Amino acid sequence: MGFICCIVGLIGSFLPVLPGLPISWIGILLLYFVPEVEVSSNLLWITFGITVVIFILDYVIPMFGVKKYGGSKYGMYGAGIGLLVGIFTPIPLTVLVFPFLGAYIAELYFSRKGSKQALRAAFGSFIGFLASTFIEFMGALAFLIIFTYKLIQYRELLL
Repeated sequence: MGFICCIVGLIGSFLPVLPGLPISWIGILLLYFVPEVEVSSNLLWITFGITVVIFILDYVIPMFGVKKYGGSKYGMYGAGIGLLVGIFTPIPLTVLVFPFLGAYIAELYFSRKGSKQALRAAFGSFIGFLASTFIEFMGALAFLIIFTYKLIQYRELLL
């Protein structure tokens, strides 16, 4: 079951409707409760901390992408609101489109920037989303490797 959680978490790092890294961490947590496999509580707490930090960064990085590409605080807020709306909209890929649109619309109407500058800020939101997805994928992959390593250690003890 823990291995399935790690695989689903890895897939979930690309599918925004699934909280990928928290699901992967649940896989490690499940392994912790198997008495035959040695998983230290330190490892469990460290991976939990990594999960919390990356989970928060997953929502913050797209907003910083807006700022990096010349957007204002309005563009950052627009990207954040767009991300939240995209997460709760059942239409596929809205989590990619809505932060982009949110940043673009906010830059156009609230910051009064031209279309070219608003588009640049919206592109920053998209780049930020790709960066946060990559970070979450790397975390989920690391958790899968840790899980697999612990299982291999247990198997070697049996032999």
